[in-house]
Amino acid sequence: MKLYTLTSIQQLPISREEAWAFFSDPRQLGSITPGDMSFEMIDDLTEPMHAGMILRYRIRPFRFVQVQWVTEITHVIEGERFVDEQRFGPFRFWHHQHRFTEIDGGVEMQDTVHYAMPYAFIGRIAHPLIVRKRLEEIFAFRKEQLQAHFGPMNQ
Repeated sequence: MKLYTLTSIQQLPISREEAWAFFSDPRQLGSITPGDMSFEMIDDLTEPMHAGMILRYRIRPFRFVQVQWVTEITHVIEGERFVDEQRFGPFRFWHHQHRFTEIDGGVEMQDTVHYAMPYAFIGRIAHPLIVRKRLEEIFAFRKEQLQAHFGPMNQ
């Protein structure tokens, strides 16, 4: 199994507590997901994030392809980091760690995703041609939305 890694880092002019409040609320996912993905949370989640929490949603990662994705929050260190792992969905393996570090004037957020493609040889061909590019587009969109919502870092 070929394991890929994608890392995204962004600095925002907010406190770590404010960042945690936003990102630990799964209902915020729709606001930072590209509209063409038709993101839809299946469950109405109102409880605070915790290890063992199951998140179910529908997404359209590519035109004409809709999938149900089920992830589990497997690790939570309040205010610092959490991990979501795919249980059912489009990848063979998905481990996404979210880290929040206080910096001068704000917070640095780091997303590290380790993932593996399904379908063996076909997945390895599709990865550089389609999937990697799409994941990078999703994280670029997320950065734009977060900067629009929270403002840019003062340089």
